[in-house]
Amino acid sequence: MNFGFSSADKLKRGWQFDIVFRTGRRETGELVRLFFLERPSEPRKIGVTVGKKIANAPERSRGRRMLRESFRRLIPWIRDGVWVVGSLRERALPLSAKDIYMDIAPMLKRRGLMKEDWPGTDWDIDSKQKQ
Repeated sequence: MNFGFSSADKLKRGWQFDIVFRTGRRETGELVRLFFLERPSEPRKIGVTVGKKIANAPERSRGRRMLRESFRRLIPWIRDGVWVVGSLRERALPLSAKDIYMDIAPMLKRRGLMKEDWPGTDWDIDSKQKQ
């Protein structure tokens, strides 16, 4: 199983983020706001954002890294045909990627965005798969 966060898995263009923000549905967790849009004929794509109003540049960069790492461990089980954007909330900035993962995973499951064979909220799943 591939746990990389490849270029093919990323939302890259501003118009892609704009479509998800304007027309997609949303789910708000304690640490992350998820925006998602059904795109049945397309592969899954993931985007991450941290607003300028909540932190300075170094803190936003760290926030994006934590959010990307959280999504990286979930990508193999996010179903195709959906675009997801995770927007980090201010209270998540000092926390770890594991804390953010534990907030994102149940939201994705609740909204039906995970595949049926998802093993659950196991942070160490990528290291177990390599063995």
